[in-house]
Amino acid sequence: MERSSTTPGGSARREATRQKLYEAAVTLIAEQGFSATTVDEIAERAGVAKGTVYYNFASKSVLFEELLRHGVGLLTASLREAAERTAREGRGKVDALDAMIHAGLVFIDRYPAFTQLYVAELWRTNRAWQSTLMVVRQQAVAVVEGVLREGVAAGEFSEEIDVPLTAAALVGMVLVAALDWKSFQPERSLDDVHAALSRLLQGRVSGRR
Repeated sequence: MERSSTTPGGSARREATRQKLYEAAVTLIAEQGFSATTVDEIAERAGVAKGTVYYNFASKSVLFEELLRHGVGLLTASLREAAERTAREGRGKVDALDAMIHAGLVFIDRYPAFTQLYVAELWRTNRAWQSTLMVVRQQAVAVVEGVLREGVAAGEFSEEIDVPLTAAALVGMVLVAALDWKSFQPERSLDDVHAALSRLLQGRVSGRR
C-alpha cells in the first residue's frame, strides 16, 4: 500500500521500510490470520531484519493497528478527492457520491487483501485496536455524510434521508459488492461493477427512475 507522498532524507527511507512492512503484514495476515503470523515471517517477507520491525513498531499488534490507520486513511483520502473533484467541476452531489463509489472500487481493486482484512476486523470485538478501527471507519463514513448533508441542504436529496445510516450503507455496499466481485465474479470489469452500483445509487438515493 502506497503513501501519497514521502518526506526527504532519512524520513523517506523510513517510510519506504514501513511501506514494505505494511505490504508484508497485510499479505501474510490475509493468508493465514493475525494470530498465526509471526514477526519473523513479516520481517522475512519484507526483506528486513527482525529488529527493523521493532524499530518501526513496538509490537505486531501496533504494526497491525497502524496498518489499519494507513489503509483506511488512503481510502478516506480517495473518497474526499473524488468529492472535491466533482465540486470543482460544478457537478451535483449525486455525481459526487457516484465518483466516490468509483474511487472506492478502485481502492479495493488495488488493495483487495487489505479490504478483506478490514471488513473481517469490523466484526471482531476482542481486538486491542477495536477503538482505533471505529475511529478510522468513522473518518471514511464522515466524508460520505458530508456530501449527503450538502445534498439535503441543496435540495438534491430528501430531508427524510437518515444521513448517518445512509452513509454507512453506501460505504458498506461498496465494500461488500467489491469483495463479492473479487471473490466470485472476477471476470467482471471494474467499470461493469461501477455501472451496476451507479444504477442502484441513481434509483435509490437520488430518487431517479
